[in-house]
Amino acid sequence: MPCPTRSDPVRARVLLALREAPSYPGDLASLAGVSKQRLSNHLACLRGCGLVVAVPEGRRVRYELADRKLGDALAALLEVVIVSEPGCCCTTKENHVDGEACC
Repeated sequence: MPCPTRSDPVRARVLLALREAPSYPGDLASLAGVSKQRLSNHLACLRGCGLVVAVPEGRRVRYELADRKLGDALAALLEVVIVSEPGCCCTTKENHVDGEACC
């Protein structure tokens, strides 16, 4: 399944969650607030782009970032965004995107 060219907040949430620790699809779906089917499509996209890998664990599959350096790059990018846009923090509910804090 090819990735759409446009970014998606669900994929961003998944990448940020996996930056913290490997996780399982059910947990990632709950975290991202989407169905397991919808998350499966996003994970296929992220796998196809080479950003995440699926690690079989018996009957389960754990997902993690394909490269630890990607987590470092995401952390650095978050720092740049916060420094560049200090007034754009989602600390108030009015500034939340789709009801979710963006940072």
